[in-house]
Amino acid sequence: MYDIITIGTATRDVFIKSPLFTNVHDPKHLKKLGFLDGDATCFMPGAKVEIAAPIFATGGGATNTATTFARMGLKSAIIGKIGADDGGERVLAECKAEGIASRIITDKKLSTAYSVILVPLAGERTILTHRGASDKLKPADISRASAKTRWIYIVPGNIPYPTIMHAVNVFSKQGSMIALNPSKHVVEKGLRALKPLLVKIDVLIMNREEAATMTGIAYDRIDAILAAITSAFGGIVAVTDGAHGAFIMDRERRYDCGVFPKKALSDATGAGDAYGSGFVSSLIHTQKTKKGAFPEDAIREAIRVAAANSASVVEHVGAKHGILTREAVLRNPRWKKLPIKVSPLK
Repeated sequence: MYDIITIGTATRDVFIKSPLFTNVHDPKHLKKLGFLDGDATCFMPGAKVEIAAPIFATGGGATNTATTFARMGLKSAIIGKIGADDGGERVLAECKAEGIASRIITDKKLSTAYSVILVPLAGERTILTHRGASDKLKPADISRASAKTRWIYIVPGNIPYPTIMHAVNVFSKQGSMIALNPSKHVVEKGLRALKPLLVKIDVLIMNREEAATMTGIAYDRIDAILAAITSAFGGIVAVTDGAHGAFIMDRERRYDCGVFPKKALSDATGAGDAYGSGFVSSLIHTQKTKKGAFPEDAIREAIRVAAANSASVVEHVGAKHGILTREAVLRNPRWKKLPIKVSPLK
């Protein structure tokens, strides 16, 4: 019996940082070329661009979140798909080093997912990604790799929707609680189409842009977005809002959450994974019954752990280097006080 199994992507990553990656803001011209925000990261074509020492790591939502759960003292496993190559070997090696049980499928016909992350000295990073085996997980793979677990955490990337639905059905039948951090291709289906999935989910975690897409409501109408989600979904909802914090809704209350001050902003890769997995790890530790509502103090504690884990991760390059242990969250005075405004649902 595991405490939690993560289901999703596993990748081999390389982070490349250079002062010669230049951020350009030119809405007049760049929007015509398809850059929706009018921003671009540029370097001179034909030039040899000097970079800092590359940093190699593993990533993907399933390995990132499983690492949080393991460091938080939970018996954790991961279901995903990799290729029979060096990248896959590194994923398996890091799972072993973190104490994560691997239920990962190796496909000799495919390559392990690979990402190159370009990190400028200032501004947003750019990710060049080859999805490889990571989005080829099939329903039969889920059935073969499944095991008894108290919780599952699904962070699907581009895994096909039928596979996601199958995983939810398999684990809900055995009584597992289910957390879902849906990706773009999932939220684009919209709230109505996702109803058969959402009725089986206990915790729903996404960023503000994803929430706006799921509801079809304008990004700046956050109150309407939250109201639409809670009217269609009866579990706990967490909507992250970057540096502005997060909005959490349970059956009785809304929590408007701040952030912990950051010492530095090195890389935002994995911040969402760190928040969601920190939140769920705390719920598991405070859970009193197999199923049921969580009291206000448990939600507050989950928010604190989530915010601390996310703040620590963005201070490091890579999605895992800053992930906190449970002891660090409990004992470090830096993570003690977080502004949270609580209001009853009307």
